[in-house]
Amino acid sequence: MRFAKAIIAALVLITVSMPVVQAQSLKIGYADPEVIITYMPEYQTIQQQMAAEYQTSQEALQSLAADFQERVATYQKQQPLLSAERQAEREAELAALQQEIQQSAAQKDAELETKNAELMAPLLERVQIVIDELAAELGLDLVIRSPALLFVNEDKVKNINIEIAQKLGVEIEDEATAAQN
Repeated sequence: MRFAKAIIAALVLITVSMPVVQAQSLKIGYADPEVIITYMPEYQTIQQQMAAEYQTSQEALQSLAADFQERVATYQKQQPLLSAERQAEREAELAALQQEIQQSAAQKDAELETKNAELMAPLLERVQIVIDELAAELGLDLVIRSPALLFVNEDKVKNINIEIAQKLGVEIEDEATAAQN
């Protein structure tokens, strides 16, 4: 009976300590793809294109808002002359127009967000390919996004931002990577 308890205790001890041993041999790297992307030349082009599209969108919305304000001003001037029934109709028309403007604004925001994601996807994909290559070259078991990190022991976890940038042919400032440490 004692022998069985000793074996069970030994098995429990081995089982409990195995994840610790495995975790100690895990090689981990971290990177911030979003920071690296901001240094890519294509990023500036995308930002300029998105700024132009945002400006166009805002101008269209401002035009709709100006038209709405004109209609409200006209209604307010005519309101004393309108019957209660006609006032209710005009107020319903104005409310519908206001809702249409809000829906248009939301739709344009969603379109801009989708467009930005579409334009950024190739950059993110290129960075991910390089991260995968570097992880294989450096023998990393895990690469973590650095914004998620609260503490990093540099002796056990490697910052690979500079290596990623070099493989992409992009120069990044050391301060950008130092800020991630």
